[in-house]
Amino acid sequence: MTKPLLSIVATMYRSAPYVDEFCDRISRAATAITQDFEIVLVNDGSPDDSLELALKRRMQDSKVRVVDLSRNFGHHQAIMAGLDSSLGQFVYLTDIDLEEQPEWIADFWQAARDGGHDVVFGVQRERIASPLSNLLASTFWWMLNISSKTRITRDQMTCRLMTRQFVDSLCQTRDKVLYLGGVFSWVGFQQHALPLVKSPRPRGVRTTYGFLRKLSQAVDSITSFTAAPLTAFFLIGLVVWLGSITFGLWLIIHKIANPSSIQSGFTSLMFSLWFLGGLIIMGIGLVGQYVATLFQEVKDRPRYIVRTPEGADHDRGA
Repeated sequence: MTKPLLSIVATMYRSAPYVDEFCDRISRAATAITQDFEIVLVNDGSPDDSLELALKRRMQDSKVRVVDLSRNFGHHQAIMAGLDSSLGQFVYLTDIDLEEQPEWIADFWQAARDGGHDVVFGVQRERIASPLSNLLASTFWWMLNISSKTRITRDQMTCRLMTRQFVDSLCQTRDKVLYLGGVFSWVGFQQHALPLVKSPRPRGVRTTYGFLRKLSQAVDSITSFTAAPLTAFFLIGLVVWLGSITFGLWLIIHKIANPSSIQSGFTSLMFSLWFLGGLIIMGIGLVGQYVATLFQEVKDRPRYIVRTPEGADHDRGA
């Protein structure tokens, strides 16, 4: 199979409303750059007719290839399936839901050519989410970067243009609990951020990234890229232990100095029990998250499985 100059990778999950428009727009934008390109659409076990629409598109356009995963493995695993299957000297990764405009590929191409960058990636110049969502996102990025040795650019978007060398290096990572925002930064190379503003989601169309899914990804990102929470809980435990010893000594001294005083300790006792009990449970839960991460890694299962070799150069996951 000949290797094109440019591969365009997008994943599909409940993406039926976007497939045709995305392919039309990204094809026009890519044609303005080069005629030598391919579009790799990865079906991440979508329950709607995204796969049927993509296969129909493939029959109409030889530049379209379809990778059909055996089930829903998750957005980041589906991205890796698409990158593994891509053949281009350059790979442009983007979301299919049109929040990241297909026409942006020209800006990425220009920035990469002018700067000689290995990666040009999009960052949100301004977030279009609710104030509460923005606050939670800011808190997450602050916590992640203050605790991780890998500097991870905040408010990253999916869209990015990468060289083949970077993609091949990225695909060498074997993380099973995968947080791509961190892995992209960890791989290194010369990277350049391109500030952009996403298009608003159409009214009535809900994101597939709900609160619980975002929370799960936040936990995965923390446990994948830093052990700082474990250190923090050790230090908290140490401070509480030293504080309890100090308080105990103060009670003994106070009793010796005032033998007739009556210590009323019910309130302080209950507070201590609830405080320490909650701290212990939270600490055990935190350790459990790291153990769960190790459990997923040591099983060494493939990150994804391709159900059919449709348009792919292999039929097993990695």
